[in-house]
Amino acid sequence: MRIDRCLREAQQRLSSVSDTAKLDAELLLAHCMQVSRTYLFTWSEKDIEPVCLTRFYRLLERRLVGEPIAYLIGKQDFWTLELDVSPTTLIPRPDTERLVEVALDLIAGVEKPNILDLGTGTGAIALALAYERKDALVSGADCVKQAVELATRNAEKNALSVNFIHSDWFSEVPSDNQFHLIVSNPPYIDPNDKHLSQGDVRFEPDSALTADQEGMGDINRILSEAPRYLHDTGWLAFEHGYDQGEKVRLAFASRGFLSVETFADYGGNDRVTIGQKQ
Repeated sequence: MRIDRCLREAQQRLSSVSDTAKLDAELLLAHCMQVSRTYLFTWSEKDIEPVCLTRFYRLLERRLVGEPIAYLIGKQDFWTLELDVSPTTLIPRPDTERLVEVALDLIAGVEKPNILDLGTGTGAIALALAYERKDALVSGADCVKQAVELATRNAEKNALSVNFIHSDWFSEVPSDNQFHLIVSNPPYIDPNDKHLSQGDVRFEPDSALTADQEGMGDINRILSEAPRYLHDTGWLAFEHGYDQGEKVRLAFASRGFLSVETFADYGGNDRVTIGQKQ
């Protein structure tokens, strides 16, 4: 079968389940053929090798039941990086780049900042910060051993220096290590949220998505422990749910943080809240 015909048929099938059917088809076929998407357009009349076509249709069937493209091809772009992904971690999303932007502004005037990313997953946030601030000392922590191994591979893949550790939030972080900035995209979804049964999140690890106390459990835990690990006037920054901005601001204030502020994501929803150690 020719490349152009294969893409047309796949796009038609995917259009009922995906808003990005054309892109999905191209990414899957390029992955199976081990070529760039540009190759597909340049050589659209070429025939696809049978082994590649068989593999493509297998992945297509998985996509048709909703499995995320990132898991199917094993990678996802984030910031300026290409990251390997696996079902043991969340898929990095564009909204999380807003947390990186806010974090970079917070440390703009700090020389050789010491940074900690809690619940690092693929390492996306830590690696993006390390990429932008080559002078920074960046660490990432995750309670899932496979995530730590994945993040370490992503650091090597992108030639970035980040120290990833296996830790349940602060459990293995030395208390004498004072950070200028702690960032986190923790679990923040209420376990009873109906959206957990919809879209890509059906395939992502529940432990990385949901938290008790109506989604505030892990945020509250980090808030209570973070001051011990923050440098004087250090900053703490969270990504959180679109409807949690007020709750997170109140939680910051109740623990004595100063300069508490919430920033919107690219869709105009509350997404990142920061506070400074008193």
